[in-house]
Order: sequence, then structure tokens, then C-alpha cells
Amino acid sequence: MLSLDVGRRRIGLAGCDPLGITVTALPALHRNRFDVDLKVLRRLCCTRAVQGLVVGLPLDDAGVPTAQAMHCRRYGERLAAVLQLPLAWVNEHSSTWAAAERHGLGGDRSGRLDSAAAALLLEQWLREGPALKPVESATPMLGNGVGHGGSCGQ
Repeated sequence: MLSLDVGRRRIGLAGCDPLGITVTALPALHRNRFDVDLKVLRRLCCTRAVQGLVVGLPLDDAGVPTAQAMHCRRYGERLAAVLQLPLAWVNEHSSTWAAAERHGLGGDRSGRLDSAAAALLLEQWLREGPALKPVESATPMLGNGVGHGGSCGQ
């Protein structure tokens, strides 16, 4: 699995072992055009044999999607479609704050905080009983579904 904490400047990344036991923060991706990001993410997905994506959606205190959540949703759906990977959504409300507290990364601008937040999202998804949705039916809902495998082709 590959978890993404999608921001405007960086994408925090985290992965887990095939059994979902160990979650590891990966180096954050400094954002570029989508096609440039895609090359990096495709290579990472192939190297790590990624079978699905977990994308954080920043919801407000009432559980309503924020403007940033809409951006994350579009990015996640586009990435999942191109990579032909199933997708899951996780409510990332307060994940950056929690990651900063847990790892002492308050004020970090290097990307370590973004990836620590992505690791928390993946841990949350694994705890909640992971399931994926095929990208064709992926919606911004936080729920379960069944997915299909990905492709490392160009």
C-alpha cells in the first residue's frame, strides 16, 4: 500500500509491508506538474509492488469536505485511474498536528512532517479494517469496497 498526504507543495508518502504490519514514512514528493509527479509515483509503486492507494481527505470538525479535500479527491482519483490501482479514503482531520506531536516535527518544512502524517493515515486505514474501491467507483466517501491490481507499464 502507498499512503498519500496530498498538499499543494508536497505529497507526504508512506508504505507498509505486504502483511500491513510495519508502516514506514517515505521521502516526501515535492510537487510538480502531474506528469512529473506521476513518473516518480509510478516508479515508487513498481519498486514497492503497491497494490492500492490510501489518500487522506481533510474534513472539517463536522466531517464536511474542505476545499483542500476536493483537491485531494481529484488528485487521488486521477492518480489511481492512471496507475490502475484501487483507492481508499481516510479522514485526515488533525493528522498533521498529530504527526507533529508524535514525532516532534512542529514547523518542519522538509517534508518529514508530511510523510509522518501519511504514515498515520496508513496506520488508521489498517486499524479500521482495510478495504479498497476500484477507481471507477471511488467516491469521497470514507468506506469499504473491493479493488483490483495495478500496473507498472508506461
